[in-house]
Amino acid sequence: MTATSVARKRRAAGPLFVAPFMVLFLLLFLAPLGYAAYLSLFEERLIGGTAFVGLDNYVKAVQDPLLLHGVGRVALFFVIQVPVMLVLALLFALALDSGLLRLARVIRLGIFVPYAVPSVVAALMWGYLYGPDFGPFAQLSRKLSLPVPDFLSDGWMLASLANVVTWEFVGYNMIILYAALRTIPQELYEAAAMDGAGAWRVAWSVKLPALRPALLLTLLFSVIGSFQLFNEPKLLMSIAPDVISSSYTANLYSYSLAFTGQKLNYAATVSFLLGLVIVIASYAVLLTANRRRTP
Repeated sequence: MTATSVARKRRAAGPLFVAPFMVLFLLLFLAPLGYAAYLSLFEERLIGGTAFVGLDNYVKAVQDPLLLHGVGRVALFFVIQVPVMLVLALLFALALDSGLLRLARVIRLGIFVPYAVPSVVAALMWGYLYGPDFGPFAQLSRKLSLPVPDFLSDGWMLASLANVVTWEFVGYNMIILYAALRTIPQELYEAAAMDGAGAWRVAWSVKLPALRPALLLTLLFSVIGSFQLFNEPKLLMSIAPDVISSSYTANLYSYSLAFTGQKLNYAATVSFLLGLVIVIASYAVLLTANRRRTP
C-alpha cells in the first residue's frame, strides 16, 4: 500500500467520523430552527385559516410590552446573578487549588452536588424553604419574634430566583475553573516562588490570567442560561401566581403562547427573537473580551 493511498483513506475517514454529529446537528438543531422560522412567517386566523404575513409577527413582537418586559427582567437577572455566581465559583476553585483545605474532595463534591439535582426538584425545594407559612425561615422568624421575610413577594422574587440558580450552578462553574487551574504548568509556580511571590500574589498574577479562557467560557454559558430561564419561574408560579405571570421571562412567555394560548406562529416568532438576543449578547461578551486582550 503506497503512501498516497494511505493518505486518501485517512482523508476519507475524516468525514465519516464527523457524519454522525452532522446528522444529529441537522435533525435536532437546524431542522427545528428552520421550521420555527417558517412558522413565524404565518398567522392562524379565525376566518381564512393560516395566512402568510411575512414579517408582521416580528414587527408585533418587537413592540410587545410583555416580551420587552420579560427580556428586560432576564437581563437584570443576568447582571445581578451571574457576577455573584462566578465570583463564588472562582473563590471555591482557588480555595480547592490552594491545597490548604482539609477534606478537599468531600468539599468539592459537596459544592458540585446541587448541580446534579434536577432544576425541577431544586425549585420545589426552595419554594418550600421560601414559604411564608410552613417554610423554615418563616418559622424561625416567628420563634424569634421577627418579621417574616416574604421571599416570594414582587420585590424579592428576582433575588429568590437568582439564589436558586446560583445554588444550582456554582458547583458546575467551579469544576470548570478548577480543571483549568490544574492545567497551569508547575514551572510558573516555581518561577513565582523564586521571585518571592506569596500565595495572594500567585493567585492574582499567575492563576487569574490563566483562568481568562475558562472564565469566558463560563460567562458565555451563563448568558445562554440566563436568557433561557424557565424551569424555576414556571414552578414557583404555582406558589406565587400574583407575582410570576405567564410572561415573567421571555422563554416562559413563548411557552405560554404556544401551549396555553395556542398561538404557535407568534410563539415561534418570540422564540426566534429570543435566540437572536442570545446570539447578540454572546457576541457582545466575546467582542468585549477580545478587545481587552488586544494590547
